[in-house]
Amino acid sequence: MTDIQSRPGTRREDLRLTTGRGRYVDDIAHPGALHAVFVRSEYPSARVMGIDISGAEALGATVLTASDLADDGVDPVVPPFRQYRPDGSEAHQTRRPLLVEDRVRFQGEPLAMVLAASLTQALDAAEAVQVELEELPPVMTLDEAKADGAPLVWDDREGNLIFHWAKGDGDAVMQALDTAAHVTRLRSRVSRVSANAMEPRGALAYADEAGRMTICVSHQSPFNYRASLAQTFAIPPESFRVMAPDVGGSFGMKSGPLREEMLVFWAARRLGRAVRWTATRSESLMSDEHARDLWADTALALDDAGNFLALHVRYEVNCGAYVSGRSNAPVGNFGGIAGVYRTPAILGECIGYVTNTQQTAPYRGAGRPDATYMIERIIDLAAFETGRDPAELRRKNLIPPSAMPYQTPFVFRYDSGEFERVLDRALELVEYAGFPERRAEAARRGRLRGIGLANPIEVASGPWARPSKDFATLRADPQGRITLLSGAMSVGQGLETALSAIAADRMGVDHATVDFVQGDTDARANGKGSGGSSALSLCGSAVTLGAAALIEAARAEAAAMFGTGVEDIAYDGGLLRVEGSNRVVGLGDLAKRAQEDGRQLEGAGEFSSQQATFPNGCHICEVEIDPETGQTEIVTYVSVEDVGTVMNPYLVAGQIHGGVVQGLGQVLFEEVAYDPGGQLLTGSFMDYAMPRAADLGPIVSDNVEVPTKLNLLGVKGVGEAGTVGGLAAGMNAVCHALQVRGIRHFDMPATPHCIWQALNRAG
Repeated sequence: MTDIQSRPGTRREDLRLTTGRGRYVDDIAHPGALHAVFVRSEYPSARVMGIDISGAEALGATVLTASDLADDGVDPVVPPFRQYRPDGSEAHQTRRPLLVEDRVRFQGEPLAMVLAASLTQALDAAEAVQVELEELPPVMTLDEAKADGAPLVWDDREGNLIFHWAKGDGDAVMQALDTAAHVTRLRSRVSRVSANAMEPRGALAYADEAGRMTICVSHQSPFNYRASLAQTFAIPPESFRVMAPDVGGSFGMKSGPLREEMLVFWAARRLGRAVRWTATRSESLMSDEHARDLWADTALALDDAGNFLALHVRYEVNCGAYVSGRSNAPVGNFGGIAGVYRTPAILGECIGYVTNTQQTAPYRGAGRPDATYMIERIIDLAAFETGRDPAELRRKNLIPPSAMPYQTPFVFRYDSGEFERVLDRALELVEYAGFPERRAEAARRGRLRGIGLANPIEVASGPWARPSKDFATLRADPQGRITLLSGAMSVGQGLETALSAIAADRMGVDHATVDFVQGDTDARANGKGSGGSSALSLCGSAVTLGAAALIEAARAEAAAMFGTGVEDIAYDGGLLRVEGSNRVVGLGDLAKRAQEDGRQLEGAGEFSSQQATFPNGCHICEVEIDPETGQTEIVTYVSVEDVGTVMNPYLVAGQIHGGVVQGLGQVLFEEVAYDPGGQLLTGSFMDYAMPRAADLGPIVSDNVEVPTKLNLLGVKGVGEAGTVGGLAAGMNAVCHALQVRGIRHFDMPATPHCIWQALNRAG
């Protein structure tokens, strides 16, 4: 069979996507479709006193409000959510109306949906909608939410507290912190950011000639989205179709039951007209779910020799105005604070508060970057305080390969890993031993040079508590081609290339003969979609099983055709032969024979791992800071990752590079900011700074392969690795550079202005 690793280092979808032949939601023509524009609240907290739509209707527009939803029997969406309060009682969901009826809880909440024959007409009509709001005092930050007498975002959430989760051996941790030779403590921040996918959110909904609804949506999990629509509108899932064509980025943000897309579906059903909506960039920055936004108190206890004794991490999370299962990202991946280290006792706490800000939800890494940042930042500080080398302090406490599988004292159980080998390779590539000389040379030029290490570990193919399942079907056609119906959803990762290569390899056919189909609930009944770095481990394994099933189906078909037993049929590269004879038939002829009998020649596979996998790595970032301007330059970035078996080095490098850029973007520039009154200050790319190519230096990536036994391919996952390592390594590098000026710690983002201020405060 063909060796996947020998395939050319290109993606088969790139030519189509880079030459303008991609097919995104906004590219799908539907003459006569109504254009939707949303009227949004200008205040973060307010009571709705009235909405006058007469002016918009006079302009020929249709306006829908919360009362129309009520008339249709559409209740507020209540996404699944299960966490607990300090007294052990269960924290309840927050009811999220599709259109606000009485109470606004963040700036940009949709109040009315305006529909017209053209986008220009809809925009004009939206301006004519008169909304009367009674402004209420907002709470925007964690400190405001916790303050005595603070306004309540929800009247039944006393103190704006939504949940308090804790796990670990608290007594052992507290005893170690009280008696240890050294304890390093830090309060640090992980800033609020926005995903900013290249393709904004959008949807097009219409009925076919038979009256059956279809919604085309930019979404990473079309099967889950279909389930949300079916539940919200009380309709059978098979009664409508969800299609996700090419998706220009998602990163977790496009994985939930988002309001505007659901409203497009509802409006099209209600009006009997096609309806379309595509968010503007400013609208996206306001209405897309945000991410991260937490403060953490971290304490690490060490003995005289530098051995880790205990770790305590306490999160305070700004969940935004609403909570759902998507608010659980900091908890679900909290186990990452254990890192790759032998820490005997760990206690983790996560406390969630609601504020008058946009809801937070998963974004590339979904809690993993936060957890890795906490353990890796506190290790750097401990090394600084005890006069140890950061790399050697890490090495001293690494989990050895002989300990695998390793049950950490905090949630996760690692199946495999060679952490010291990964660390050594990264130190070699970055020429770590030569850093003092490079730092001295930079100082002669008046620059502050710093180096930051991080040993990230990511949980993949999960969720940890209940691993997901994915599906694949391989179908032969009379032309001898094979169609792969994928349960996984590519949203830019190159899965068309990766999964098709697995199918071709397992079938022993040329890559070009495999057609890839995804994102269509009529094409297959189920699928995981995209999320959790799971595509190859779960769907790749399902493809492997599906290929085996197709071969067996073809052997059975050939046996029936030749009148022999199945055991007499050999399969090789798309041909089936009666062993010991010259009787041979191709897959295409067998598929034609099956079709003539009203059947499909196909094989289906499904796969779920017994537990999550744990990709891990070592990231090292080197920076220089100009103290006169506060400008930070990324000089060198090295990433060495153990993602298990590397199926396609080209795709792995691309995923690492993209993830690192997103991590460093949050380190250096990105931040969603509100003013004290709740007005969004970062409502465009003039205000929300995105990383550009000129802002970043070279990224060198390498792999150490330690295959897992948890799936059929030995892969661990790569999608989130770059971001998880990038955030911690980048911040450690910035903080290391500033230490020579007496700055113990610096919180993200490391903008020139913030660094300049910190340097001046330090004198």
